[in-house]
Amino acid sequence: MTYSALDRSERLRRPAGIRSLQLGDTRVSYVPDGAVQLRPRDLLPATTSDLWAAHPEYLDESGHLVASIGGLLVERGDRALLIDAGFGPQSWPPAPDGPRGAIHGGALLDSLAELGRRPEEIEAVAITHLHPDHTGWAWHPAPGGDRPAFAHADYLVAEPEWSRRDLVDAQEVAGLAPRIRTVTDGQEIFPGVRMRITSGHSPGHAEYVITSGGQRLIAFGDALHSSIQVSNPDWSSVWDHDPVVSAAHRHRLVAELAEPDTIGFGIHFAGVVFGRVQRNGDGPTWTPLDG
Repeated sequence: MTYSALDRSERLRRPAGIRSLQLGDTRVSYVPDGAVQLRPRDLLPATTSDLWAAHPEYLDESGHLVASIGGLLVERGDRALLIDAGFGPQSWPPAPDGPRGAIHGGALLDSLAELGRRPEEIEAVAITHLHPDHTGWAWHPAPGGDRPAFAHADYLVAEPEWSRRDLVDAQEVAGLAPRIRTVTDGQEIFPGVRMRITSGHSPGHAEYVITSGGQRLIAFGDALHSSIQVSNPDWSSVWDHDPVVSAAHRHRLVAELAEPDTIGFGIHFAGVVFGRVQRNGDGPTWTPLDG
């Protein structure tokens, strides 16, 4: 079902809680870890103060975009895959300038437990890209120990993303390296889950396409940071490695998400992480799904 207009407006201003959808014999669940506040004009430089004044439903009381941080649990029978690993057990204060406000993680393992999964049941962690809000629990030691929570699992990263690991913090790379397995465009990494490379946000940014029960779900990582970009795919993030390539991909992605039997998963989409794209007279819009 879809959210009511009032509930949707509230969810646009706060991070998502646990949400699950069933696709045939595959269950997908958003696994919350934390959240980050984003300064909207700094994040999306093509926007203006007047535009955000016309869309207050996207901003919290302090005028920030609120972005969820977490992962996507994919379960098929007894098997489980995690796409992205949150920010980890840490918090950072707001940056003095630029788009990032306060950011925190730490809830992912508790969220997994609420979903009935232990870390050791995750056979692989598929990473969309090597930014710290997607790799946190993959390399930070878990509380009470000296090893990451998923140290037993393979870490799957697109080959061109890993080849540019020089762009990532050296400590993070050292923590990830022993468990990295690179994958290629189109490779199936789990039953019904294929990785595809969609460079633009980062050199080897990956999306994961999950197909089951006549439906598909596209976990598109940071191709979009906010659901407002669905209606404005030209708006590239200041963090996009190649803004032109990123915008071109967003146009294709939004068109693909509008196709029948297609669901999107926006990991940073505040409280509306699952949704469909619908087209009307005003162009494409994000219609959230409840799970």
